[in-house]
Amino acid sequence: KILAGGHSLLPMMKLRLARPPMVIDIGGIEEMRGISVTNGTLRIGALTTHAEIAESDVVRSAAGILWETAQGIGDPQVRNRGTIGGNVAHADPASDMPTVLTVMNAKFIIQGQGGITRRGSRTVPVDDFFTGPFTTVLAENEILTAVEMPVLAENQHAEYAKMAHPATSFAVVGAAILVTMDGHTCTAARVAVGGLTPTPTRGPSVEAALVGKELTDENIAAATDLIDGDLGSDILGDIFASAEYRRAMAAIELKHAVFHATGLAHH
Repeated sequence: KILAGGHSLLPMMKLRLARPPMVIDIGGIEEMRGISVTNGTLRIGALTTHAEIAESDVVRSAAGILWETAQGIGDPQVRNRGTIGGNVAHADPASDMPTVLTVMNAKFIIQGQGGITRRGSRTVPVDDFFTGPFTTVLAENEILTAVEMPVLAENQHAEYAKMAHPATSFAVVGAAILVTMDGHTCTAARVAVGGLTPTPTRGPSVEAALVGKELTDENIAAATDLIDGDLGSDILGDIFASAEYRRAMAAIELKHAVFHATGLAHH
C-alpha cells in the first residue's frame, strides 16, 4: 500500500480492515507537491495537503469551490496531514473532494511502470475514476501524481453544500453545482451529489432543467427536485442516517448549493 498523509490508511490498518504486507511512504517526493496554473488549467500535486489548498490564493482565484471545501474538511490536524491525492485514491463515499472534483470536471494524472497502460502514464477523467466505495481505476502498479481541472471563467460559479457529521465533518449528504451564466440565464450546468451513493453521482436531469432558464427561486426548486430520479436505487444508509433520509436531503443540499451559486452569479 502507498502511504501519503496516513489519514485514511492508518486508521483502517488499526481496525484490521487493511493488512498490507508492505507500506511505502511517498511523502518525501517533492515533485508530487505544489499548486500551479498554466494555460487555464489548475494543477495540484497529489501530496498537497488540504491545509495548503485552503491557504492558497491561487486555488481561491482559480477554483474557489475547492478552496472553500478544503477549509471544511475535518479539523486542523486532518487538514495538515491529509492530502488531496490520498483522499481521492481512498474514494470514501463520504469525502467532500470526490464530489467537488466531479463537478469541476477534473482529470487525474496517473503514473505506472507500464502495466495496463504500456506507456507508463495516463490521464483519467473524473467521471471514469471512481468505480465503487473505496475503489478506483488505479491499478496495483500505479499511483496518482496530480489532479488537474479548468480554471473557472468569470461567468462560471461553483458551490458545494453538505449536511456534515458533527464529529468528523464527513458528508452525510453533499451536493455541488457549477453553472455557466449569460446574464441571469444558465447556459451550462454540471451537478454532482455524494455521501449517499457509492460514488459521486451526476444529476443530468437537474442539469438539463437548469440550462436555458433564468435561475429564479421557482426554476431552481423545480430543477433540484429532479435529483431524486438521477440517484438510482443504491442509496447508502447507516447508523448516522437512513437511505430514505439521505435521499430526501439530496435535493435540499443541492438547493442550498444552487442558491448560493446564483447569489454569486447575480453580484
